[in-house]
Amino acid sequence: MNDVPTKPRRRRLRLFLGAACAVALAAGATVFAAPNAFAEADRTLTANATGTHNGYYFSFWKDSGNASMTLRADGRYSSSWDRSTNNWVGGKGWATGTRRTVTYSGTYNPGSNNTYLALYGWTRSPLIEYYVVENFGSYNPSSGATRMGTVTTDGGTYDILRSQRVNQPSIDGTATFYQFWSVRQQKRSSGTITVANHFDAWARAGLQLGTNHSYQVMATEGYQSAGSSDITVREGGSGTPTQNPTTGPTQQPGNCTATLSAGERFGDRFNLNVAVSGTNSWVVSLGLGGGQTVQNSWSAALTGTSGTVTARPNGSGNNFGLTIMANGNWNWPTVTCRTG
Repeated sequence: MNDVPTKPRRRRLRLFLGAACAVALAAGATVFAAPNAFAEADRTLTANATGTHNGYYFSFWKDSGNASMTLRADGRYSSSWDRSTNNWVGGKGWATGTRRTVTYSGTYNPGSNNTYLALYGWTRSPLIEYYVVENFGSYNPSSGATRMGTVTTDGGTYDILRSQRVNQPSIDGTATFYQFWSVRQQKRSSGTITVANHFDAWARAGLQLGTNHSYQVMATEGYQSAGSSDITVREGGSGTPTQNPTTGPTQQPGNCTATLSAGERFGDRFNLNVAVSGTNSWVVSLGLGGGQTVQNSWSAALTGTSGTVTARPNGSGNNFGLTIMANGNWNWPTVTCRTG
């Protein structure tokens, strides 16, 4: 099993040697306010610490040098570090990971240094360390890991990878565990991460997260480098999509049936699952409503992003899904099925 290169692996070990080792990797900031405003004063950290601030979980860790992180309003934090710092990592997020939508924005200045910006978390049962890397400096964290495929979501394509750590430090002490990676091919420092899409893509690649989630944070990390960031993070909405009452299983000539069922709903989009029966060679047509566009799809070959979208088998079976940007229209699309 391939692993990440030696230097980044050593710095990961350092991250988890103490109680404050609960965060690694990074992400972005937002200029928008969190749904519930908190009023704690700004707090600058220069020593290792974890806790909550303005309604968000935070973690800050360094092994030496002048790295610092200032906790600001709601989900915002700013950081800076220089080359006197061997390794540091810190950020804000949530004490428990889940299939949430994470929205972040801000500034991240990696230069040509060894530094990351990513969503980061752990699960137990089994013990898994995972990363959704949005931006990085001179070192690509997918180097040396085993490639498992790709996922296209949130306006970009991510490489899916797995690496294994053998008898290395973790949130449960020295252990052997896998790391799951989604590394964005198109770097960015602001955007939305639909976490469920990464969890689902990992599962389709045979990478199963644990059933017991530990923390999930957006963090900045630097290793023998210099840089800065100013990041704000918040969680998107959740709920159940509004079903179009006229939409249901559609039977077409050739005994092809396509059935829609609800997936997750977020603040600006919703997921739909499509189950096809009656044939293994099918063409499903989805009629999107006004303003709606397809943001992401999985387990089928889709043509088009608005109006009438067609789906065909891609070798992943007869069930597929898609994420639809609502733009204020929460009705489900019409659906028809025919043999291909």
